[in-house]
Amino acid sequence: MAEEQNLSELYDLIEQRKANPEKGSYTDYLFTRGLDKILKKVGEEATEVVVAAKNDSDPDFILEVADLAYHVEVLMAERGITPKQIREELASREGRQSKIHDRQEIKKW
Repeated sequence: MAEEQNLSELYDLIEQRKANPEKGSYTDYLFTRGLDKILKKVGEEATEVVVAAKNDSDPDFILEVADLAYHVEVLMAERGITPKQIREELASREGRQSKIHDRQEIKKW
């Protein structure tokens, strides 16, 4: 079985590949094609997560969530956003009530 990798470690690997491209790698392909290609892939993967969630196959759902997580992390690296920034944002919401702007509802994290 492959060694487990957390999302911060994956992000670090993506950052390494961005700084030192491996020609022919998928990560290099995404960075070379740029933001529009990365955004397209994030959108495609998000749709595939929704479709997989509607089916009974846990392995398919897990595969699609993993694909989405990878592509979101590539997008974060492209934008210069770190997992630490995301963790800090999530931590700031703990126990806080916040408005969902488009529905004007109150949501508690």
